[in-house]
Amino acid sequence: MPFHHNDHYHRLLLRHLPAACGTALDVGCGTGRFARRLARRGIEVHAVDPSGEAIAAARSASAQTTGEAGTAGTAGTADVLLPRYEHADITALQLPVGHYDFISCLASIHHMPFDTVATLRTALAPGGVLVILGCYPEQTPADWAWGLAASPVNAAARLAVAAADRLGGRRPPAVQAPIKEPAVPLRRIRREAAILLPGCSIRRLLFWRYLLVFRKDL
Repeated sequence: MPFHHNDHYHRLLLRHLPAACGTALDVGCGTGRFARRLARRGIEVHAVDPSGEAIAAARSASAQTTGEAGTAGTAGTADVLLPRYEHADITALQLPVGHYDFISCLASIHHMPFDTVATLRTALAPGGVLVILGCYPEQTPADWAWGLAASPVNAAARLAVAAADRLGGRRPPAVQAPIKEPAVPLRRIRREAAILLPGCSIRRLLFWRYLLVFRKDL
């Protein structure tokens, strides 16, 4: 699919970066596109994914980025900050307490028990921000109405991106992150998040996504 819903929301997620963000954790990083965007801002990024194939592709893309920077002569390879990729299940990792200024989960939280967010909350530094770009199944009239509204926009965006890719000679990546259909409805996500992430905000987005933002108290 030439139009990637998660990539479409990168700029929205970046608006929630805390000031002077120095460390970040990208949960379910896939092939690392968002992790690399964070790293380009001078942030030390720990990117984790359970797919070995996706992590290999992420490391390859980072190596290519480093090579291009060195070839261009704008920066030496030592000046290019790269994510630290780790092939692991986030639910099995011992994350440092109060360490990360920013934690992101892009279409990955439905691959694990939702209460994993409690562990992520503990890993946030005071004043840190957790953002979740989540997926949910369509089960209610409101879900179907949003899906109906998104469908023509989605089709138009796919055609536009496909045309731009053809004109630019770009090809789709050979490796894609694993896909799993979401099972937890949005109303249940709201209930559980209110308990596990008190004070968080959740809003529905177009393209079958929701945005959850939680800021840890100082």
